[in-house]
Amino acid sequence: MKKYIYIVFIAAVGMLAACKKAGLDRFPQTSISPNLFFNTESDLSLYVNGLLSQPDRNTYLNDQSTDNVATTAAVEVKNMMAGNANAQNITTGWSWSRLRNINYFLENYGKAQVSAAVKNHYAGLARYYRAEFYLDKVKRFSDVPWYSGTLEPGDEELYKARDPRTMIADSIMADLDFAYKNVRESVPVGTPGKWAVATLYARAALYEGTYRKYHNELNLSSSANTFLETAARISGEIIAGKKFNIYNTGKPEQDYATLFSSQDLTANNEVILVNIFDLSKSKSQNVNGTVFGDYEQAPAKDLLQTYLMKDGSRFTDVANYAQLGFVAEFKNRDPRMSQTMVYPGWIRVPDPTPYIQRLNKNFTGYHQLKGYVNSTDNAILNGVDFPVYRYAEVLLTYAEALAELGTLSQTQLDQSVNLLRKRAGLPDLNLATANANPDPALQLQYPNVTANAGVILEIRRERRVEYAFENMRFDDLMRWKVGKLLTKSPEGMFFAGLGKYDLTGDGVDDIILIDRTATIPGEDQKEKNSLGVKLIYYRAGLIGTDATVYLKNGNTGGNIVTENATRNFEEPKFYYRPVPQQQVILNPKLKQIFGW
Repeated sequence: MKKYIYIVFIAAVGMLAACKKAGLDRFPQTSISPNLFFNTESDLSLYVNGLLSQPDRNTYLNDQSTDNVATTAAVEVKNMMAGNANAQNITTGWSWSRLRNINYFLENYGKAQVSAAVKNHYAGLARYYRAEFYLDKVKRFSDVPWYSGTLEPGDEELYKARDPRTMIADSIMADLDFAYKNVRESVPVGTPGKWAVATLYARAALYEGTYRKYHNELNLSSSANTFLETAARISGEIIAGKKFNIYNTGKPEQDYATLFSSQDLTANNEVILVNIFDLSKSKSQNVNGTVFGDYEQAPAKDLLQTYLMKDGSRFTDVANYAQLGFVAEFKNRDPRMSQTMVYPGWIRVPDPTPYIQRLNKNFTGYHQLKGYVNSTDNAILNGVDFPVYRYAEVLLTYAEALAELGTLSQTQLDQSVNLLRKRAGLPDLNLATANANPDPALQLQYPNVTANAGVILEIRRERRVEYAFENMRFDDLMRWKVGKLLTKSPEGMFFAGLGKYDLTGDGVDDIILIDRTATIPGEDQKEKNSLGVKLIYYRAGLIGTDATVYLKNGNTGGNIVTENATRNFEEPKFYYRPVPQQQVILNPKLKQIFGW
């Protein structure tokens, strides 16, 4: 509730400034003059806490724009690839009200009668939020206007042109550097402190460094290493600080899942910043209805095939891997796979028997487990914390930045990626072996990786697996300039053809696929399996027919297909978004870039 009070307060301050501009320079008796407010540390804290805005459990739904997921949702990039995208119908993301609230604080915090250290702490937090705000703008528009102060109607700055990406990125780095040097380490639980700031600092530097390296349309590749060096340095300092650890109790079959199903992550030493949920304190969230995988989204086979085998070998090296059924796909795999997606034999509470995957049109048949809370207790369902920043990201940032710089050593790999592999019970990644034998399947996906390719590809695999369904994949695809991967429509489970199939792993048939032209028998006529349980019937056929499950080759089998639309990813145009046409009309100096 406090959060909402803070937001109301910020809005009131903003309105107050607007009234002054309009000549209404007498403050309403129910409002506080900014000259009377920014005086104490309590005032600064009250305002800055009102700026708190963190990712929540809906993050588990945000891979819908990627090759990790099939979705029936109206996702922006999917609509763009279908054609007819323009500045009239791509209109989101050009909002600046949050920036005004941040800059208003930065214009006034200096009035406080507190020490410089206290002022800098809160200014650092505000600049952290401003960097976060502008990082999102750069990801979407590249060049945007930079505003370091509040504006009023009629200000000429409102009608300025876009500032270049280089200026925006440098300003983001400057904000984060200030924040990193001045924000306190000890802060209220659930709010960003020094190490959360550092994590965003490293993340932003890695993003910009790799983006410049791979996006030759920017002509900025010569400055990429400066950002990569910053990413390596800051993530290295977090590691050297020894404040955090990978959560590893020696239980590879469950440690990873604990991070996404815990009622309390505040004491988990892997979590750098947590978003706390507690039904008893009126802060709750339940995403079970959407995240599970049979409504709106479902995991893609391409993601499943990325996971290694338990012994560290590649799944894509297994004979006939592409024709393995659901049960076989999950055997002897990286344990994180069964903690991320529903596996054969998994039991959904309160059912007493294993869950049988539901096959729906336009879905893959796979179900997502990460983010799903397997309980019927309302307090538990609504009280699972969300890890905003995990130490795992710091380790991956460190390894990737060094690998891209060409300076990664085996010792540094052991201090980073191999800690994640140890948690999962996988063998260590060996630098020399990886570079000597790059994965051909990953080379096809990332053809623009050349030097140090083997280990870079394995770090990318690790990142995709470790952060599946945590809203990392889209940004990764964009900065690596592999948007073409999105043109492949997600596919699902493989079925050899019509017939009966076991989906729970007990060797007993659970479902039967019949021809789409056949009639599903009445309940009393349905065939039963050896346990006396009726089989679940589906009519298989090609997509676009009246089948109940779409197979690539119709009743002769193949992967489940989720759509048949043609996807076209225009390069480099679709790595950017247009300035909404209405804004261009209001301010003609806002020129479109990259063909928009």
